Amino acid sequence: MITISEENIRLEDYFNILFKGEGLSISARSISRVEESFRFLKSFSVDKIIYGVNTGLGPMAQYRVEADDQVQLQLNLIRSHAAGSGRALPPLYVKATMISRLKSLSLAYSGIHPDALTLIARLINEDIFPFIPEHGGVGASGDLVQLAHLALVLIGEGEVFFNSERLPTSTVFNSLGIEPLKIYLREGLGLINGTSAMTGIGIVNTIYAKKLINWSVMASAMINEIVRSFDDHFSIELNSTKKHRGQQKVAAAMRLALSDSKLIEKRDDHLYNGKTGEKVFKQKIQEYYSLRCVPQVLGPVCDSIYATEQVLVDEVNSANDNPIVDMKNRTVYHGGNFHGDYVSFEMDKLKIAVTKLSMLAERQLNFLMNNKLNEILPPFVNLGTLGLNLGLQGTQFAATSTVAENQTLSNPMYIHSIPNNNDNQDIVSMGTNAALLSKKVIENTFQVLAVEFLAIIQSVDYLEVSNKLAGRTRKVYGQLREIVPVFTADKPKYAELEKITAHLLAFNPEIIE
Repeated sequence: MITISEENIRLEDYFNILFKGEGLSISARSISRVEESFRFLKSFSVDKIIYGVNTGLGPMAQYRVEADDQVQLQLNLIRSHAAGSGRALPPLYVKATMISRLKSLSLAYSGIHPDALTLIARLINEDIFPFIPEHGGVGASGDLVQLAHLALVLIGEGEVFFNSERLPTSTVFNSLGIEPLKIYLREGLGLINGTSAMTGIGIVNTIYAKKLINWSVMASAMINEIVRSFDDHFSIELNSTKKHRGQQKVAAAMRLALSDSKLIEKRDDHLYNGKTGEKVFKQKIQEYYSLRCVPQVLGPVCDSIYATEQVLVDEVNSANDNPIVDMKNRTVYHGGNFHGDYVSFEMDKLKIAVTKLSMLAERQLNFLMNNKLNEILPPFVNLGTLGLNLGLQGTQFAATSTVAENQTLSNPMYIHSIPNNNDNQDIVSMGTNAALLSKKVIENTFQVLAVEFLAIIQSVDYLEVSNKLAGRTRKVYGQLREIVPVFTADKPKYAELEKITAHLLAFNPEIIE
């Protein structure tokens, strides 16, 4: 059971809730502090003007809202902003969004009633996922539209996904005896005014991106085994001459993956032995960049992923709505903590990094497919009859087109601010758009890696070197061969590629420490 408390929530906590099915609770102290914040705001706002409590919203903040209408104001806000469009955000990302909103509200800076927190926690634990459309928010007054759909469910309206069905919220609540949230003072604005949707999506993106780089390092290691490359390009001696942490971590991971390989060679045994008399060397002196420069290419990707993780963890452990209720100083501050620029910028950087990873995978795949480059494999790793059979020719088209899509999607969202809301929101982050585009790039890249791994295991079988692979790479080879047995005849491969993709999504070789 993960407890939401004054301690920071970590990426590992998200992973345990989202992927291991652990439950979630809220500490008694957090509930007490939220209650105290609510009571303070209620008394403080009696004779003061507080945005979103006794005023209109957005550019209509200049209009006073009388006490008798304040509850209706919150309901109007939720209902009017539940106006998203597009596909439903998948349950995994909705759950991450809910965790993110719960954590931010638990900090007791929002002035909402603690009932909101306990209801969110219950929905999380019972796998009741609000229907949240992907499109709607501009990420500047927070994820107003996406979070309004969450709030709509909390008040017993809208729709939810429960037991894989999309149902009216009222139907599910009635069947489980769940009471809708009662609006007291600021529950509408407090629930929808924050960065929790973009952060929740970003958290899942980061978890998957960390898997991707581990798989990419493993694929790179296996290709280096296939070509019997020299070991100096991932040596500690060479890579320690550069100070970048990511490069050193990737090189260390390659050394770990290949530590007991019988295929990786040492330069001392071949080119430094004083016995080379050829004028034209048959053995490659240096491999192509896609094999030799893996630490330098994936190093910045690694650094970017870990930097993104830190920013997102900071964001989710922050108060990210407006206004901020400060019990310590007994006042309320108006500002812009809902602005999603931190998350938006990181999502753009993450998708650029992952796109570069996919480009490396595509170049490594091309190396295996092109017999003129590798000089040891048949065209398209074709284990059948050349000319009659086509091998993996078709799968390369899919990988190449997917990487091209990644390159287009990697144009930055962060700089695409469009003023709206009567120009009240005159500069915005587009953070949720950035997070969703990053999500798509990550999904694409798993598909590209699936094609690359299919080519790798076919190459291993053509060269008959499976028994010489390192222990870790041989384990990966064995797992993938259980999914796709060795083949020579031309048969559709889309179903098997889907299975490989699912395997890569589900597991993590965890060789980057």
